[in-house]
Amino acid sequence: MECVVMAGDHNGAAPMNDEIAHGVAHGEPSILVFDVNETLIDFESMNPLFQRVFGDARVMREWLGHLFMYSMTITAAGLYEQFFTLGQGLLRMLGDIHGVKVTDSDTEQIRRGMLTMPAHPDVEVGLTRLADAGFRLVTLTNSPLDPGGRSPLEHAGLAHFFERQFSVDAVRAYKPAPRAYHLVTQSLRVPPASCFMVAAHLWDTMGAQSCGYTAGLITRPGNALLPVESLPRPNLVASDLPGLADQLIRFRR
Repeated sequence: MECVVMAGDHNGAAPMNDEIAHGVAHGEPSILVFDVNETLIDFESMNPLFQRVFGDARVMREWLGHLFMYSMTITAAGLYEQFFTLGQGLLRMLGDIHGVKVTDSDTEQIRRGMLTMPAHPDVEVGLTRLADAGFRLVTLTNSPLDPGGRSPLEHAGLAHFFERQFSVDAVRAYKPAPRAYHLVTQSLRVPPASCFMVAAHLWDTMGAQSCGYTAGLITRPGNALLPVESLPRPNLVASDLPGLADQLIRFRR
């Protein structure tokens, strides 16, 4: 299936708030597709591990940047490895870069950390508002689902909000690869226009928009808008989930 660029202004950017307001008021989008990592659950909870191993909690952001970059790289190269395994390998790579010994215990701790991160404090309030407003809620995450255990959403106490949890593991391609977003629409048997991507990363909103979704950006710490006119802009932007929820609900009324 080919991606389609949504109608917008002359430079191909996505439609802005007045157009999405019209769509929401007429029942589209009705399905909110949530990214999980950073959007709903908090990577900053792993700062103590990086402080202990590297003597600098800021290395967590360096590791996270590599995690996103290499997940996209292996997808572009036609390769695949699960997100947690990739995260463990990148911790060892950073150890070599920084001249720090990374132990088996450290790599196991980061795997457990990626699986058990807590929710951001604002998330439960925002999800409750959206569910009460009648939106359908699903997730699409780079993290694998654990058939023999609890998912990151379950560990964070958020799973009950969502009717489905989708993982890129099913298509062996990381976001923003088109087939990750098609997984949701094909599984739910809905057109892309029914779906609104909620994410803390512009590469995720851009990927979704290029496949026909609308999208909203939550500007979590370390994330911001990219001021390049030729690229798709999020339809909605907020600093937290309740703020984004209020915008979506206001348009629906």
